[in-house]
Amino acid sequence: MSALQRIFGRDTKFYDLLESGAAAAKQSASILVALFPKLSAGGSNDVLSDLSQERRKHKRISQRTTEELCQNFVTPLEREDIEALSTALYKITKTVEKIGERLLISPTGTDLSLVSRQITMLEKAAEVVVTMVTQIRAKSHGEEIRDAYERLQTIEGDADKLMNELLRELYHGSSDARVVVFWKDLYELLEKGIDRCRDAGYVVFHVALKYS
Repeated sequence: MSALQRIFGRDTKFYDLLESGAAAAKQSASILVALFPKLSAGGSNDVLSDLSQERRKHKRISQRTTEELCQNFVTPLEREDIEALSTALYKITKTVEKIGERLLISPTGTDLSLVSRQITMLEKAAEVVVTMVTQIRAKSHGEEIRDAYERLQTIEGDADKLMNELLRELYHGSSDARVVVFWKDLYELLEKGIDRCRDAGYVVFHVALKYS
């Protein structure tokens, strides 16, 4: 990459880093989906190790982005947008790891299939984020990003309704108080993960508006 290309913002490193961050967030969600069958097979610790490894990988990507921002005066997007998106993407991966840790301390006999729909929604939301981040590179794709953001909002809205249903069943049931606390915390943490995806999507949508 020549100095002239850097001056005119043609260096693609920031797009590459943001796309790598989005991919890491999506991979974390996919690993979480794989956690369910392995919980009963005794391989859950390996899955948690995979989540931790993915989070560390994503942290390196985030740190590299910060370093590049410090070393480069000219960037293809506004500096605060790059930093905000990088941070939002990393929060997805970090939250997913916390969800995995919480699943591993579930009370004996807990039916974890109750949260399978929420976890599927989380993975779908992460997939939409990957699509949106990839579209930033082509700054003429504002309409596609808008459509993707609407899909993300739909997923987040459906997840809110689902969590309310789950909480209603929980509060109206006869479960032990400790079990109630476990489920409430897990439901809310999963909802937080989906909200993290929405937050990252909003940053992308905000960037798209600037170039529309």
